[in-house]
Amino acid sequence: MSVATTGVRQSDLPRPDSDRYKWLVLSNTTLGVLMATIDTSIVLIALPDIFKGIHINPLQPGNTFYLLWMILGFMIVTSVLVVSLGRLGDMLGRVRMYNLGFVIYTFFSLLLSITWMSGTSAALWLVIMRLFQGVGAAFLIANSTAILTDAFPEHQRGMAVGINQIAGISGMFIGLVLGGLLGPIQWRLIFIISVPIGLFGTIWAYLKLREVPTKRDHHVDWSGNLSFAVGLVALMVGITYGIQPYGGHVMGWTSPLVLGSLLLGVLGLVLFARIEKHSDDPMFRLSLFRIRAFSAGSISTLLAAVGRGGLMFTMVIWLQGIWLPLHGYNFSNTPLWAGIALLPLTGGFLIAGPLCGFLSDRYGSRPFTVGGMLGAAASFLLLQFLPANFSYPVFGALLFLNGLSMGAFSAPNRASVMNSLPAEHRGVGSGMNSTFQNSGQVISIGIFFTLMIIGLSRTLPHALFVGLTNQGVAAATAQHISTLPPVTTLFASFLGYNPMVHLLGHHVLASLAPGARATVIGRTFFPRIIQKAFVAGLHPALAFATIVCLFAALTSWLRGGRTPPRRVSKNEVVIDVLSAANTN
Repeated sequence: MSVATTGVRQSDLPRPDSDRYKWLVLSNTTLGVLMATIDTSIVLIALPDIFKGIHINPLQPGNTFYLLWMILGFMIVTSVLVVSLGRLGDMLGRVRMYNLGFVIYTFFSLLLSITWMSGTSAALWLVIMRLFQGVGAAFLIANSTAILTDAFPEHQRGMAVGINQIAGISGMFIGLVLGGLLGPIQWRLIFIISVPIGLFGTIWAYLKLREVPTKRDHHVDWSGNLSFAVGLVALMVGITYGIQPYGGHVMGWTSPLVLGSLLLGVLGLVLFARIEKHSDDPMFRLSLFRIRAFSAGSISTLLAAVGRGGLMFTMVIWLQGIWLPLHGYNFSNTPLWAGIALLPLTGGFLIAGPLCGFLSDRYGSRPFTVGGMLGAAASFLLLQFLPANFSYPVFGALLFLNGLSMGAFSAPNRASVMNSLPAEHRGVGSGMNSTFQNSGQVISIGIFFTLMIIGLSRTLPHALFVGLTNQGVAAATAQHISTLPPVTTLFASFLGYNPMVHLLGHHVLASLAPGARATVIGRTFFPRIIQKAFVAGLHPALAFATIVCLFAALTSWLRGGRTPPRRVSKNEVVIDVLSAANTN
């Protein structure tokens, strides 16, 4: 039977030596993606130790730039570059680009660990090196799934992509624990740990991975790359600074910088779409969206990331600012224990991802993607019924349900997307899907923080004023403190600082009676003050996540039946003859 009648390409057929090689590919690409995603969150938990080590207070006016870009810069860079680097992989060789990613990532991890400066110069150095580290991660993420798809036959891709995908997502939560463990010992360790792993992975990939021949008569779409980069960076910058105070406002959505960035971002992306539509060799293959499995899977990826992206930040603040102090933990120790408390979420991912990826190879992806998103929506809905000072077994069970649900969705969804792509476009298709995921996470953080701050600003000022005046703080001082932007309070607890020490300052604390001072800076004063206001902000954020996950379930349902890989011409998708009756 010919390729034309089956729709199966020669490059997709298993090679005689492919059985051993495919497991080598899975091992190496999983290591690369795991390393890249661990560093997304390892910095998150270790930020207090990093800023103490370079002698800078990130909460002082003017220093929040370093705080925000240390948190979000890595994700912004990977969001912008994965499509372009996936495209370069299709043109120049996926293994070659992947190996280069290992080199770049390892080199800048080393530079991050040898900072000799202090203060703002050290902070700027770390931000810049962190951005370049993100470039290396983008090389790895953009090409790993395409290399994996090349190595595995279609009937095993769900399992393989599942292991790779869930390792990547779980890396974000593993990083929370590693950051909490290594940061207090020596902040440089959180970057040094990537160096030997990166060296090993680089040598291993260089010696063992091999290129799969693809059509490479492509050209770089410079205008498309530039307009896409400008548009997406501007959009991400606008979202990043939108959650920061501006003037007398608790957030910066009315700031000229934010409004201008958002407008520039939209115009840049509109221009990009116009350029791609008329390009002979576009970077972003808009014609791929005519493949229903690809378009539905990519939109589902975006929606799932928007629903999930802000979850980690929200849970960390909930644990560090309220639950852990109420249960006897010092604020300085809360980053580590917050990471440990989130382990059920990681456990759910690790169990459901490979298992559902394997099952989706047999039964199709649609039952798992739809079911996963419905389960995630249910977990977000049930979290709204928990009090601020919850019972941990119930909280842990809901986190585990969320991890299971997201794991059940992620692996089959990515496998379905990759299976729908023709071999010559797997790199750019994988990059496009990763862009949706990474951009969705940044957008989610902005939305979650915005909804939480709106809720906090309604009730927190009054609660703070009453609580402080009851402990002897002068009314004028209490009024001033209670009107400070809530995001400052959130970041203080997020960074493991005692929020009341940060808000009041040593001068005000010194003016209080010893008993009142001990009460105000104690473990329970701030959590009891903020818990009602926090719940008021948390519920809209969780309701938003619930609705988004329901839409993701609907989009997943619309992906249709299982379809073979398809050829894409310059301007249209030519569907192969084979049609399948199995439901995907």
